[in-house]
Amino acid sequence: MLPSATVENYLKAIYLGVMGLRPGQRLLPMGHLANALGVAPGTATTMVKALAESGLAEYEPYSGVTLTPSGEKLAGLVLRRHRLLELFLVKMMGFSWDEVHDEAEQLEHVVSDRLIERIDEMLGHPQTDPHGDPIPDPHGTLKRQEFDTLMTCPLNTPVTVTRVVDQDKLFLRFIESNHLKPGESIEVEERDAASDSVRVKGHDDRRITIGTRAASKLLVHVGRVVLLLAVLAGRASAQAVVSQDTPNRSRPFEILDNSFLVEEAFNQEAGIFQNVLNVVRSDGGNWDLAFTQEWPVFGQRHQASYTLLYASTGGGYGFGDVMLHYRLQALSERAGVPAFSPRISLIAPTGSVSKGLGNGSLGWQVNLPFSKQIRDVYLHWNAGFTHTPNAETGGSTHNLATPHVAASAIVRLRPMLNLMFESIAAWEALVEDGRGSHMPVVTLSPGLRGGWNIGDTQTILGLSLPLTMSDGDVSVGAFGYLSYELPFLAQEP
Repeated sequence: MLPSATVENYLKAIYLGVMGLRPGQRLLPMGHLANALGVAPGTATTMVKALAESGLAEYEPYSGVTLTPSGEKLAGLVLRRHRLLELFLVKMMGFSWDEVHDEAEQLEHVVSDRLIERIDEMLGHPQTDPHGDPIPDPHGTLKRQEFDTLMTCPLNTPVTVTRVVDQDKLFLRFIESNHLKPGESIEVEERDAASDSVRVKGHDDRRITIGTRAASKLLVHVGRVVLLLAVLAGRASAQAVVSQDTPNRSRPFEILDNSFLVEEAFNQEAGIFQNVLNVVRSDGGNWDLAFTQEWPVFGQRHQASYTLLYASTGGGYGFGDVMLHYRLQALSERAGVPAFSPRISLIAPTGSVSKGLGNGSLGWQVNLPFSKQIRDVYLHWNAGFTHTPNAETGGSTHNLATPHVAASAIVRLRPMLNLMFESIAAWEALVEDGRGSHMPVVTLSPGLRGGWNIGDTQTILGLSLPLTMSDGDVSVGAFGYLSYELPFLAQEP
């Protein structure tokens, strides 16, 4: 079957309809497809049968329709043409965002692939169209990501409008006149079930009340700092004694085991244990509080520790999943050799899944930290992953794995004052439309740490401002650090 305009319209409608199904649903009901295209159910059924015979769709009588991989690819390319054309008409031709949908509906069937690629290049390879809808890549693959709506996002929390899912002209004009277009920062102040309304604070603190139906059509991004993985991974670091082989020009650091986000490769000294408290606050107002306690096991070669998490999310407050850590001091630092301390951690499913505080599954984490001093700079680098084989999300379980890499440079300004530059890249596991995917998340975190020694104890305080970039969004949070280290065995005179 040739991809005529009618065929392409059906494929696109099925594609979008299937994406809007609830988790666990696979087939789009024929009535929904007929309504989306404005045709009689019998007409839609006849065309769907023809698509199935051509290998572009799978049709099950009395159940519905979905696309085959070839049909999905073709539909993705049609959608790519449509959304690039919409953006081109707005950016280059001066059209209003409320009038480009109908124009793009006609042009998407006649433009060549070569012209579309030139348009994509001219626009700088954009990720979204004027309404915030994601643009499929040149292979027709669409990056899917779940967002909150104004009905589900946390109250009194800054959110960014990301997408408008209704192309009706009057609705788009209403959105524009009230400064609710994608990119606008707003807050939901109140949801009133009795009046079926939502009160929003937006541009210049202006308040506007809209209906719940309109509120459900505005998708938003909550600016959370995705640092939990990094915080938990970084807390298994510990005190070390630099080898006597260290050159004289590189005297040992006075503050050694107190990185914030990037784990250091030093186990705790025999007879000494450490208590670490972290507080992370995102630009959206949510916060995480993590407590870690580290103990040497019969000496510095083996170390056991645990991490407890208490957090605030859009779903409420509570304890998160507990982590139990074991780390081996495989290599001690010496001339020409970095310290190396591989760690493995067990993740216990103690946090509430409904509140967004846990995965509901046993999991494990591996991290491989290296550390090396170069005069007044300490370099640390890590690589590892987190695996939860039966994570609960969207009403079903999924096998999720998140790899990460990290690096940092710690600069000694004074004996008890360090300047810190930390960076983390993680590929966060997501579930979109019942399928797993990964979203890159990059965090850059400048900070300071300092402290003092009193007898056999050491206290360290620190602060950093982590900058997190993910899917085109940038958020800035605040990170606070407190460590108290003391002996649990009597020290020899």
